[in-house]
Amino acid sequence: MKFHTEYLFFSTKNRREYINITPDVEKALVKSGIREGMILVSAMHITAGVYVNDAEPGIIKDFDEMLENLAPYGEDYKHHRTGEDNGDAHLKSLLTHHQVIIPVTDGKLDFGPWQQVYYAEFDGRRRKRVIIKVMGE
Repeated sequence: MKFHTEYLFFSTKNRREYINITPDVEKALVKSGIREGMILVSAMHITAGVYVNDAEPGIIKDFDEMLENLAPYGEDYKHHRTGEDNGDAHLKSLLTHHQVIIPVTDGKLDFGPWQQVYYAEFDGRRRKRVIIKVMGE
């Protein structure tokens, strides 16, 4: 079994952003030379997430609105007693999840129709990273 690791770095302009990283994951797969296996994609921060869904602007907006309704920015979260103001970002990352596993078949990401992988930023404007770990043969 072979392994290949790459990191993506983000410093978003906005507090919340959703970034399609599918092309970056595909590039890491090609570099790895792996034909069969899997790829782990993981946000390495507790205020960000990674998810798989449709690359359609309406669903991204719906997703953002759902998360904001469930964990609104500016609420008086107990976490804020530490001096932080990002309690909502911690909760949103739990709802999004911090990682996904994508199967690799015949040297390609084995997605269903319309599936893409996204980095979700919930407390942006500072440098964060994502790990892409390709595993297989």
